[in-house]
Amino acid sequence: MTTETTVKDAAAGEVVLDARGVTMRFGGLTAVRGVDFTVRSGEIVGLIGPNGAGKTTFFNCLTGLYIPTEGEVRYKGEVLPPKSFKVTAAGIARTFQNIRLFANMTVLENVLVGRHTRTKEGLWSALLRGPGFHKAEAASRARAMELLEFVGLEKKAEHLARNLPYGEQRKLEIARALASEPGLLLLDEPTAGMNPQETRTTEELVFAIRDKGIAVLVIEHDMRFIFNLCDRVAVLVQGEKLIEGDSATVQGDERVIAAYLGEPFENAPGDEEAAEVAAAEAAAQADTTTDAVPGKENDR
Repeated sequence: MTTETTVKDAAAGEVVLDARGVTMRFGGLTAVRGVDFTVRSGEIVGLIGPNGAGKTTFFNCLTGLYIPTEGEVRYKGEVLPPKSFKVTAAGIARTFQNIRLFANMTVLENVLVGRHTRTKEGLWSALLRGPGFHKAEAASRARAMELLEFVGLEKKAEHLARNLPYGEQRKLEIARALASEPGLLLLDEPTAGMNPQETRTTEELVFAIRDKGIAVLVIEHDMRFIFNLCDRVAVLVQGEKLIEGDSATVQGDERVIAAYLGEPFENAPGDEEAAEVAAAEAAAQADTTTDAVPGKENDR
């Protein structure tokens, strides 16, 4: 089913993410089937597909929220542990399709939460509040302010997160993810609900993140945004990778056009099977958030 296209510029970078044969089943339903996927350093890669294609499920497999039924995910050659906070510590950070901030904490405090995987101070240090604790706290605050300046929110550091406009809340979520010092950043629909100006600002921010040496993987429904932004684009349809290549190759593929228009192609699953998979994905996603505190998914 899969067509691969080599992108010359991508070949030069180190492989930071290597997913092999990733399959995710919910009972008898398969939401993601045998997906191979790589991201190299210095690369921005897009992941697109119709609703219910398995994009977010695949993201969750990459970040430890789901344990793949089959296959493995490696980060810089090491198999990732099946715990999301350990994946974050290893060097992969993410944002979510639905904004998940600590609404009643300040902008600065939200970013400081993202530093928890990079601080070494333990319980006794926090209780005793000795010189080491104060030094680490000052360093974390300084780094958090650097990140807020990077995303353009330094003047709102003491504002409550809930009082930020929608576009700035998206920026804050990215800053919090960057606080964990990732080598790979996963963005789940970063421009959802944005106007054209906000989308353009987000595009510039992603380029700036890439320029800092951080690889980026993006799920997005805005095709203009994704094709302007990405070095490579992969298309998931009914949980399988249909094609991967540069923007021109993907846009010109008749199967991609058919998938977005809802037209059947060879070996495509039927509507009933597709609906069952989409429902299983939605139910599993709900299960991961029912008892969670917003913004603390990486602690599960």
